[in-house]
Amino acid sequence: MYMKKQQLFSAIYLAMGVTLMLGSCTKLDEEVYDQVLETSFNPTENDIPSIIGAAYTPLRTVMVGWQGDFDLQEEPADVIVTPVRPNGWYDGGTYQRMHRHEWTPTEWQPVNAWNENFRGVNTVNRILSQINEGSIPVTTGKEALIAELKAARAFYYSQLVANHGNVPLVVDFKDTARPKQATQVEVFNFIEKELLENIPMLSEKNDNSTYGRMNKWAARATLARLYLNAQVYTGTAQWQKCIDQCDEILTKGPYVLEAAFKTNFITTNNTSKELIFAVPFDEIFATQNSIHMKTLATAHRNVLDLTGQPWGGNCAVPQFIDTYDPDDTRMKDTWLQGEQRNVRTGELILTYTKAVPSIENTGFFEGFRIGKYEIKAGARSGLSVDYPVFRLAGIMMMKAEALLRSGKPDEAAVLVTNVRKRAFLGSPAKATVTGAQLQLGSSYRYGWQNTDGTIAEFQGGADIPYGRMLDELGWEFAAEGQRRQQLIRFGVYDRKIWFNHRPKNDGKKRYLFPIPQVELDKNPNLQQNADYR
Repeated sequence: MYMKKQQLFSAIYLAMGVTLMLGSCTKLDEEVYDQVLETSFNPTENDIPSIIGAAYTPLRTVMVGWQGDFDLQEEPADVIVTPVRPNGWYDGGTYQRMHRHEWTPTEWQPVNAWNENFRGVNTVNRILSQINEGSIPVTTGKEALIAELKAARAFYYSQLVANHGNVPLVVDFKDTARPKQATQVEVFNFIEKELLENIPMLSEKNDNSTYGRMNKWAARATLARLYLNAQVYTGTAQWQKCIDQCDEILTKGPYVLEAAFKTNFITTNNTSKELIFAVPFDEIFATQNSIHMKTLATAHRNVLDLTGQPWGGNCAVPQFIDTYDPDDTRMKDTWLQGEQRNVRTGELILTYTKAVPSIENTGFFEGFRIGKYEIKAGARSGLSVDYPVFRLAGIMMMKAEALLRSGKPDEAAVLVTNVRKRAFLGSPAKATVTGAQLQLGSSYRYGWQNTDGTIAEFQGGADIPYGRMLDELGWEFAAEGQRRQQLIRFGVYDRKIWFNHRPKNDGKKRYLFPIPQVELDKNPNLQQNADYR
């Protein structure tokens, strides 16, 4: 029967082929079934989400795709490290170079950040061009749509100004000339202007229609973060402007702190009332959130009956783990540690230890793993957990830091205490922090870690201005792709030793990554960033 069916299908396909060949001699018209042609597309207001969807799609790879912003912000910092393990992870030495701040203009992590953010910029420019020319004939809500797209473009540039600094400002999709390079200050000013001009036209809604999109509050959060880092980007602090944007969100926005810290990172975190802007992911349709694959040991597959095989790479720096208060529940909510048993049988599969001997040689199960983002039983290689970019706790802590640096430590302490409370429900007295404490140094034991875990060349963190505030940011936002910028703001990034990283002491801060060599080669208008000339 099987052979007869195969013969029948072959005969049918042969007949179809002859018919098509004969028809092709006289009829050349093409009828398209799998695409909507521009000439036949008459969009309505209901089509707006699909029109602008392409503007947001690059964010998935920008933020947590392979070698995305998550890696770019965490690998050079003092919370997460990717050591060489028995199953690999040398990868040409890229993780060692990122840890030691020895990256080159061809290093794939900074290059990917450049490429993906400019892919977002160019996509926004294309859509704006189509709308302005009328090829996408939007009538209803056109002003608000254009404002949203410009805010999304400003977000991409907020990533570029932080990572590469001196980048081209490209706003015309039809301009084929090689773009000229702008200074970091000019890029900063462009972002600020674009956001201030377009925020009034943005939606104030916080529902399914605006989730994952630039509404008024997400744009203000982007602007607040820009002002928080203004001194680094431009040389001029703008603490009050940061406070003002945070106040707009805190007093007028529809967001509240979730009672449970973990609610922000569960599989259904799209229901969190704390998330202001998040990048949506799905285990089938948008699979780039693979943080669990990079961090979990290979054998962890048998703990949760995962359908994907984890790769067993990054883990926590032990020096950072030692900074936690033992009663701080964010420790267990952020890091997988100790015995890992099969979720169905209770069988002991492996035990994660805190120790990480060195970046050059670490065992399969050494180092606590990132468990902040829920890894459900049977998880695939991509998680459905949406990636938080801005949440209300972050706005509170941005305002607190700006207040602290403005000479108002007691006001800052109230905000920090409110964020801490849910992490110390079992010991509420520990939740309270004072303004005087926020002005103390850090508890991080900075220094070189030997293979036996002891610290040589001890520096400590007592000399870090507002170091306790830096600690607070670390505990709340560990593994959220923020640590590099935190270390830069607090003066740690280029002068402290941690794990197997030493500062270069060559006068180069390396606050910016190099302009990719491939971009320099094809555009003579670009000049390499100063630290790499």
